[in-house]
Amino acid sequence: MYAIVDTGGHQFKVRAGQVVDVDRLNLEPGATVTFDRVLLVADGEKVAVGQPTVPGATVTGTVLREFKGEKLLVFKYKPKVRYRRRLGHRQTYTRLRIDRIEGGL
Repeated sequence: MYAIVDTGGHQFKVRAGQVVDVDRLNLEPGATVTFDRVLLVADGEKVAVGQPTVPGATVTGTVLREFKGEKLLVFKYKPKVRYRRRLGHRQTYTRLRIDRIEGGL
């Protein structure tokens, strides 16, 4: 069984027991998070597609930790005018373990 969940403007295909990294949710490690915005639930041959969400479907997970991703370098450059800027950015993520996928079928 798997589901497609929308969180933080991104869509994730998740299964029970899977560990997934999502944008920062501002929750403590060990907290439980429930996603109501489930776009699709599939179990073998049965598939429920939402319009836009599947009614009654929820995905529950546990927060494992919060961490920073790898540094991304942003380089701006304009030719012939000696303009160069180098910036760095590190996105914060929340690591979740998906516990259950309920309803929807």
